[in-house]
Amino acid sequence: MKAKKKNFKPKLLALFCGIIVLLLIWLLLVKFEGETPSISLDPASSYIGKTHEISVSVSDIKSGVKKLWIGLIKEGKERVVFEKEFPRAGLLGAGKQHQATFNIQIDPRKLGLSDGKAMLRMVASDFSWRKWWHGNRTYIEKEVTIDTKPPEINMLSRVHNVSQGGSGLVTYRLSEPCQNDGVYVGSHYFPGHAGYFKDRSIAMAFFAVGYNQGAETDIFLQATDFSGNVSRSHIPHYFKKKGFKKDVVNIPDSFLKRKMVEFGDADTKYSEMPLIEKFLKVNRELRRINHGQIDKLVEQTDVDIYWEGAFSRLPNSARKSGFADDRKYKYKGKVVDQQVHLGIDLASIAHSPIPAANRGKIVFTGDLGIYGKTVMIDHGFGLFSTYSHLSSLTATQGQMVAKGDIIGHTGSTGLAGGDHLHFGILINRTFVNPIEWWDGTWIKNNIVNKINDIKSSN
Repeated sequence: MKAKKKNFKPKLLALFCGIIVLLLIWLLLVKFEGETPSISLDPASSYIGKTHEISVSVSDIKSGVKKLWIGLIKEGKERVVFEKEFPRAGLLGAGKQHQATFNIQIDPRKLGLSDGKAMLRMVASDFSWRKWWHGNRTYIEKEVTIDTKPPEINMLSRVHNVSQGGSGLVTYRLSEPCQNDGVYVGSHYFPGHAGYFKDRSIAMAFFAVGYNQGAETDIFLQATDFSGNVSRSHIPHYFKKKGFKKDVVNIPDSFLKRKMVEFGDADTKYSEMPLIEKFLKVNRELRRINHGQIDKLVEQTDVDIYWEGAFSRLPNSARKSGFADDRKYKYKGKVVDQQVHLGIDLASIAHSPIPAANRGKIVFTGDLGIYGKTVMIDHGFGLFSTYSHLSSLTATQGQMVAKGDIIGHTGSTGLAGGDHLHFGILINRTFVNPIEWWDGTWIKNNIVNKINDIKSSN
């Protein structure tokens, strides 16, 4: 009996020691864990404007977030921007919250801080028992610039004559580098670009008035600096209203039988439809998709003026359709659709060679749905020309072409009824009337003279 008692004591001691070891391991791995909290800042901008919002995310997966503190320090002054303590789950438990995100408004003026360099400090701690129960701590400092003054816009060009469906150019000087700046025509934005002139504070923006925008449309410059401060300046201008032709396009069954087969193979959803329904799908849905493709193609533009002088038109050609013609499509005497023609149709002999209208870089060659085989040229600063319904392509993407270089041949691909060239001009995402760009006098008075005025004063 005594022997059994003697054997029991070591086992009890071993059990007790095992519990102590497990407890120590638990304390070490759980309560004394050493992983620091994580802090992320969005946006990660180094500028703070007059009214500035930041999104701060804090997380601690193991023991939970205990405290988050954010402050601004400038010239020895410390101002608390945000402070929050998080609850614990029970006396010995971890924190209840392991991650959180806060949208925090910073108003330097209310904090009594002037413009200039400052330090944004963020501190987060967790519920670990390390550092005498103060927990693990993440400490981040970020140098920022407080800037509560909006940029100044000094408009340099004085005369702005714009037509409905036409183009324009504005030159201006900014008091500071900006995150973005450019022209708004209503809700349509046309980015400005610096770097063309020796004085890098001078920028210029090509802009356009849509065919469907009237005299009441506000046209103004807007600049947003890196602190988010915004300035606006109205662009004084003379607006010329334009009338656009109304046209009726009859759709015979012979056209549908000949053309719709081209779209059946390209998209199976059109294959089994009645021909007129297939036409309407193509004319509406595929047209919208194609315009979306064009919008993406013109997102990037070279900050250079490749072109010089008037743009050329297809030699020995007759105009068949005009810009912004309001087309009503009739089938068996009934109007079934309506679209606006955003280019000029030019017809010559079949498969006529097509010269580039002016110098530029080829940014697209290929099939573009309703427009068929198409070439697009970037002429710089958001000015593009398009050549559609081609029978063949002789240009390649990325190629620089001179004015007059042959880029393809006329044809009837896409939704074309006969052999011709559909020629278009875009400013950024807005189609404009090509007639202006065929007119050397208009280009000189409205574009070139404004650029030369800046060059002569620099």
